[in-house]
Amino acid sequence: MFLSNFKIRQIYSSYKIISLIIFLFISIYSNAQNEKFTISRRNITVKQIFEQIEAQSKYTVAYSRVQIDVNRKITIKVQKVDLKEVLERTLKDTGFTYKIKGLHIIIVPISAKTLHGITPRQTIKGIVKDASSGVPIPYATIVLSNTNPQIGMTSDSLGYFRFNNIPIGRYDIQVSCLGYEAVVMKGILLTSAKEADCTITMSENTQKLEEVVVHAKIDKERSLNPMALTGGSILTVEESSRFAGGFDDPARLVSSFAGVAGGINTNALIIRGNSPQYTQWRMEGVEISNPTHYADMTGLGGGLLTGLSANVLGNSDFFNSAFPAEYNNALAGVFDMSMRTGNSENYEYAFQIGLWGIDLASEGPISKKNNSSYLFNYRYSFSGLSDVVSGADEGLNYQDLAFKFNFPTKKAGEFTVWGLGLLDKVLRKNEENPEKWEYTSDKQESDNAFAKGMLGIGHKIYCKPNSYIKTSLAATYTRVHAIVDQADDKMVYHRMADMQYCNTDIIFSSYLHSKINSRHFNRTGFTFTRMDYNLDFNLSEKMSQYEPMRQIAKGNHSDVAFSAFTSSVFKLNNNVDVGIGLTGQYFGLNNHWTLEPRFSIKWKLPKNQVLSFAYGLNSMRSRLDYYYVKTAEAGETLVNKELDFSKTHHFSLSYGKRITDNLYLKVEPYFQYLYDIPVESGTSFSILNYNGYGLDKALINIGKGRNYGVDVTLERYLADGWYNLLSASLFKSEYVGGDKKWRNTRMDQRFIINGLVGKEWVFGKSKNKVFSANVRLTYQGGNRYTPISNEESQVEHGIKEDETRAYSLKLPNSFTTDLTLRLRVNKKRFTHEFSFMLLNANGFRQTGYAYNIVTNSVERKRYAPIIPNISWKIYF
Repeated sequence: MFLSNFKIRQIYSSYKIISLIIFLFISIYSNAQNEKFTISRRNITVKQIFEQIEAQSKYTVAYSRVQIDVNRKITIKVQKVDLKEVLERTLKDTGFTYKIKGLHIIIVPISAKTLHGITPRQTIKGIVKDASSGVPIPYATIVLSNTNPQIGMTSDSLGYFRFNNIPIGRYDIQVSCLGYEAVVMKGILLTSAKEADCTITMSENTQKLEEVVVHAKIDKERSLNPMALTGGSILTVEESSRFAGGFDDPARLVSSFAGVAGGINTNALIIRGNSPQYTQWRMEGVEISNPTHYADMTGLGGGLLTGLSANVLGNSDFFNSAFPAEYNNALAGVFDMSMRTGNSENYEYAFQIGLWGIDLASEGPISKKNNSSYLFNYRYSFSGLSDVVSGADEGLNYQDLAFKFNFPTKKAGEFTVWGLGLLDKVLRKNEENPEKWEYTSDKQESDNAFAKGMLGIGHKIYCKPNSYIKTSLAATYTRVHAIVDQADDKMVYHRMADMQYCNTDIIFSSYLHSKINSRHFNRTGFTFTRMDYNLDFNLSEKMSQYEPMRQIAKGNHSDVAFSAFTSSVFKLNNNVDVGIGLTGQYFGLNNHWTLEPRFSIKWKLPKNQVLSFAYGLNSMRSRLDYYYVKTAEAGETLVNKELDFSKTHHFSLSYGKRITDNLYLKVEPYFQYLYDIPVESGTSFSILNYNGYGLDKALINIGKGRNYGVDVTLERYLADGWYNLLSASLFKSEYVGGDKKWRNTRMDQRFIINGLVGKEWVFGKSKNKVFSANVRLTYQGGNRYTPISNEESQVEHGIKEDETRAYSLKLPNSFTTDLTLRLRVNKKRFTHEFSFMLLNANGFRQTGYAYNIVTNSVERKRYAPIIPNISWKIYF
């Protein structure tokens, strides 16, 4: 009985203790639930908010650092609110939610079921660097300026930053750092299947802190090359996927810029009245031959499409006037393209199929531990289906391959391996029924094969805190074989053209870039090129009369070219920069050389205005086959072997004004004087106007030329879902031939007007669908042409021009409309993209002339090339 009473009392006591514990727990929990929180701070990290919750209550917060970015910054202002509101504000748009278990708050990812109806998320990451030295900038403040509330963070000790779980869409990144000018990167596209990777450069501010007034620069308002104070424009990755008329071709995209004229069936660039053959192409800092499919087939300097897909294109510089000293061997402009670096953390893939063929892309880490990566893109095009849609009959087949491997090391610097290859084939059959022959081309069949390959190894290493050496070793290969056979009335074929060209260049270049102090940085370097070539050009001068071929050029040799430069930029104060440079070239074929000074100055004026001036003396070698021309009169003598460099003086003035945060105006008057231009003595012929393949004339360097005009650009950057770009150019282009008379050049179009506008609409329950419409309108003057002599044409049974009136007539002005419609659907792990592109949607009819062998007369022909593409693309 005693034991029983004892047990009862023991159980009762235990019950009271347990009840007390439960009561205390409920009391504490109830009090905790009723806790009120006050937090009011700008740019506070998520981690600091969690610490405030713990400091103002009895709760503890548990989370995984691997999953959630607790260094993300937000602005929060709450006063005496409950826990739920604080947590919901803190975790908004992060992809995370919370669970409360007793006094423990556990931060967890949103489940897949919960995610239905929520906008997909992705990562924005990148690095911040000093523009003049390339050194990473630690602890810079980075803000996604068009988020609500604003999200921000600081770069780490190596300059890297990372925003995780950001809702898809377009973002502006604003970066600021003590001692640097603030900068804004506009319109970054973030999709569910692809991370956005940004490299942001900042210019050092040379003023004392108390003198500084911060005005953020738009990243597009300057060149990527820090040595260029004026004359350059940036083509961004984002624009390459957005502008109408681009057709996945960087060259067609830059024809939207002021002073640049393009065409429908060619991507040749006429820059400020200059021939497209005077534009230099560069890849990863190395000069390369024209990297377009069917290069020079539709005119020297152009082709159909660039071999570099927008999938691998990085932000690139385009120069249309006096460029820095490191650029030489160009008279008109420089397109300095680069490939972007592949994702070093995650694998990403893309596949596209359309009327023009298929496109495969892949990128990802090689070693996550070493931060190495690869980037790969392959395109195979068959024009058969697009020919059916457009009504053309071109028989074009081409393919290209581009890749880049990136290997950063801790002590030995950064290594890159890149490559680009193009294979083209076009086979055109003749009309088999002689009764249907109207033109000489109806009798002809042609077989043209083109191959190009480029392979490079790059190395960049910092030798001092603010100095680095960049070195490249590259090889480029070009092979062209073009054959034309012509049938007679008995269907017996006669060879009218047999052109073979093979060239291999080995290029070694290196430069030292030094930031000597905050007011002076210098770049000095050299390039050595060894050229091995074999060319054999055979051509009938009178195909209509079946005249046998004659060898017009023959060369099989090895030569060298060497150039060296030095260039400095001086910051006289925070508003005035001066650039001075000198470059020299040597060509071993004929031992000719040049020295070319460069000068530029830029003033930053009040009220967001900039005034710049630049001068440059530029020179350029002739095409290799020009040196090996053999005329009928000279026999085996090489009549052009002593051709000197063609030269030009560039003068350019530029005024820019930021009207609003998203609206920029630029006005650029210019003057260009060309001299030592190859011409034919006693005739109106000048190489400035030449647009054919297979020169057969003896030339001398006594020609001249001049281009002058004004370019105007008014651009509204992408904001609130829409953008527009209006560019206009008024210019005059003239030349002096071998007869020493001033005439219009072939490219004297007088005016170019471009208008681009685009709009994006975001819709869908989870805001995961984007429809965009982009339009480009172009109105430009027609090219000049030489009047045709009907009498001589009838005698020769082919078109003969009256050279005494060279380029005195003008083709009709052209008005063309390009259209791009795109629907992007973002899913959790992949993105669909449906596109419709149309070049010359309004069907503008181009004008040409052909000789009718039936009527024995010259006929004017007009045709309307409408080029469509419908494609489906998936990113995953």
